Amino acid sequence: MTTDQVRAIGPEFTAFLRPFERFFDNPGTVQHFRNYTRGLLTDLDRKTAEPLAKYAGTPPRGLQQFLKACLWDDAGLTAGVQQTLHAAVADLPPDPVGTVGILDETSALKKGTKTPGVQRQYLGCVGKVANGIVTVHLVVAHGKFKALLDSELFLPQSWEADRERCRQADIPDEVHYRSKWEIALELLARTERNGWQFDWLTFDEWYGGKPEFLRVLDVAALRYVGEVPKTFSCRPGRSPTALTAEAVFAQPGVKKRAAKSFRVEQQTGPAAVWQVKVVDVALGADRRPRHRLILARNRETGEKKYFITNAPRRIGVRRVLLAAFMRWHVEHVFRVAKSEVGLTHFEGRSYVSLKRHLALCLIALAFVSLHTLQLWGEKSEGHPGASLPSPGPHLSEIPEPPTSHKRNGVSGRPPPVPSTAKRGCHQVSEETTAKT
Repeated sequence: MTTDQVRAIGPEFTAFLRPFERFFDNPGTVQHFRNYTRGLLTDLDRKTAEPLAKYAGTPPRGLQQFLKACLWDDAGLTAGVQQTLHAAVADLPPDPVGTVGILDETSALKKGTKTPGVQRQYLGCVGKVANGIVTVHLVVAHGKFKALLDSELFLPQSWEADRERCRQADIPDEVHYRSKWEIALELLARTERNGWQFDWLTFDEWYGGKPEFLRVLDVAALRYVGEVPKTFSCRPGRSPTALTAEAVFAQPGVKKRAAKSFRVEQQTGPAAVWQVKVVDVALGADRRPRHRLILARNRETGEKKYFITNAPRRIGVRRVLLAAFMRWHVEHVFRVAKSEVGLTHFEGRSYVSLKRHLALCLIALAFVSLHTLQLWGEKSEGHPGASLPSPGPHLSEIPEPPTSHKRNGVSGRPPPVPSTAKRGCHQVSEETTAKT
């Protein structure tokens, strides 16, 4: 936001911050809190302590100490954000999909070796192995409303093996290496303690490919639909033989089975048609199939996605896909978090400071999400809420065109489905069955 836009929402933002001020120990720390979070909403190129302090007209050392050394109720602050957002979602009208929790990670390039958790590792932000850090996040989506609920640093094994290095970075001895899926479960547990109950959980194939992760969700009776890799192992029907997800749908009987096609009207670009087949499968030690494996194939591009869900059979595939496609919005939330409030701008050597920067970003983003919800339908391109999260997907089943069409007497591929989506909307409709 520009300086004028930040000033325009100043009274509203000040009122939003007031309930969180009780988590700080003295008036000076409260003022630092106000300065830092207000600066996160500006259009500064870098949102680190020094430029934020310059914007607020205060010495940089004060904001640096605010992050590292001042007394906070850190857990209380995060809980306060989650409870505020939970109350907001509770007041929203019912949504056909329900409330969806989205688990995912993001990353940031970092120089040197001192940033907590930094090492050469795969970074999604550049699509390759590079020097940087990874953070795991939990996002909530309910209809038009999207918000970031919690964040945690991924501590690599190289750091776990060097506790002295950890101490130099202010990483407590009780903080150890955990796989990203274990961190994701911790985030879920924290939000549950703060009143959250999700109708669905969804995640990408990295998480879906971890049997231990799925097993915990099943034991906890948490309903999910997540992507899995084509190498995902399961047993179709009551077969004692495990197959990969790809092999399940390559079986002659399944291959000949009719598919349902669903049209997904996207936020940008033409509508996409996904041809869908479903097979009941058993996982792990299950003696009978308790899960459904779903293959969705893009009719135009041929792209294939595999999903696993533990949703009961009474919940139709359309509703399952609605929840699955909600995961697409996590990237938009991350873009907003990085561009609007500087989620990945942290520059420092202290784990405590990094964690606190993430917590303050949660507060700024919570305000952005609630402010956007309030202004929904009234935004223009110049409005401070114009670039914020869009509505969820809309799926519907539509008639499948014949497998061969004639254009001017020449057989060819069916014409692309025209997009009827409004800006910011995804729609999915169901087609009649067709063979793939």
